[in-house]
Amino acid sequence: MTSLLDDIPASARWIARALSSSGYTADFTPTSLRDVERFMVEHSDHGVAVAGGLLATGLGPRLFALGAYVGETVRQTRGGAWAADGDGPTAEMNIALHLPDGSIIWPVQRVTKRFRNGPDDSIAFYAAALGLTDTSTHPRRRG
Repeated sequence: MTSLLDDIPASARWIARALSSSGYTADFTPTSLRDVERFMVEHSDHGVAVAGGLLATGLGPRLFALGAYVGETVRQTRGGAWAADGDGPTAEMNIALHLPDGSIIWPVQRVTKRFRNGPDDSIAFYAAALGLTDTSTHPRRRG
């Protein structure tokens, strides 16, 4: 039996393969989070899965996997460690990523919020707020 902490990277890899096979970039780079946002735009509309879209079935596990992917992308870029609190029905929603600077993020909650609220809670803007940028197109300023 696997633990919730084991499910995070496995789910992230699974959804990365699914996204890639559907034409989205899912290579765990900060830039790929723009494609996660594009996926959300194309497959959801303010809390409703688009009929026939890739969120029309298996919504809960797919949102969890998308959150795991977002979190793994942040972790692989900035570092950090996953933490799970409990094992009840809400445990998957409450997995947290503890970042090296002491901040804590909840990527599954964020993806769920994006699903419910639409583009106002953009994953791409979330990534930018966390300091994840594509350095090839947006070099960091020095000085």
